[in-house]
Amino acid sequence: MTRYIHFSKSEWANLRAATPMTLSESDLEELRGINEKLSLDEVAQVYLPLSRLLNLYVGATQQLRQTTDTFLGKLPAHVPYVIGIAGSVAVGKSTTARVIQALLARWPNHPQVDLVTTDGFLYPNRVLEERGLMARKGFPESYDVRKLLQFLADVKSGRPETQVPVYSHQLYDIVPDLTHTVRQPHIVIVEGLNVLQTGDGRKTPPQTFVSDFFDFSIYVDADEDHVKQWYVDRFLTLRETVFREAQAYFHRYASLNDDEARRTALQIWTGINGLNLRENILPTRERAHLILEKAADHTVTGVKLRKL
Repeated sequence: MTRYIHFSKSEWANLRAATPMTLSESDLEELRGINEKLSLDEVAQVYLPLSRLLNLYVGATQQLRQTTDTFLGKLPAHVPYVIGIAGSVAVGKSTTARVIQALLARWPNHPQVDLVTTDGFLYPNRVLEERGLMARKGFPESYDVRKLLQFLADVKSGRPETQVPVYSHQLYDIVPDLTHTVRQPHIVIVEGLNVLQTGDGRKTPPQTFVSDFFDFSIYVDADEDHVKQWYVDRFLTLRETVFREAQAYFHRYASLNDDEARRTALQIWTGINGLNLRENILPTRERAHLILEKAADHTVTGVKLRKL
């Protein structure tokens, strides 16, 4: 017996009901990832119904917390609703997270929505180099899970301000002395490769998992062959853009010709990203409350919603 209710794209689109479109084409231009062709039609069919569902869940959770506070005779506490978004490198989870953030922030009852990526909780390169983990960057053991768990505990406890380290994809490292401040938002979206995992690569797994703090979780799914091609395409685009900047960590790849760049991207995929997907990320898919199924053109073709 399946744990999920499966919806075709058209069936899911019907669940939008009267949810208004609150994004414009110019908004989408800022939200799209590299080489992604997200359209307003896709937003209307997939993400508006999802934002409606999440809005209902947020309201129900807030009501339940108020009921509990009343029972305990406590003043209402400010506890953000936390959404986790997982999936492979290059699958489009960052775009998904940004679109969901933008849509949820336009609902009147929770205008403050913060987005945090787990990249900021990677160990700095110097630590990874000391531990021989540079080739395992993105694997569970490359993250400071204790720091991530402490951040989530602080958020859930209603701490007025919480600091998040900042990661630079250009520098391929944590930016020293730079943090992002989270100030009691109504909703926090936590996006990353490993957010649904139940371990951090240590022999003795932690007693508390990142996903324990999630009120709702989403997995962005696609066939590995499609994701591999998206990764190669993205690598070729970065070779023509970010890699050309002198301070870029991967500046050495800017001079590769097309064939060399494809071979290099495939080697990185085979040795790192594909391996991480199969060993660590894909096995967590069934832990998500909702799965977005994507086709070769990056469009969502189906949605799975876990039964309550």
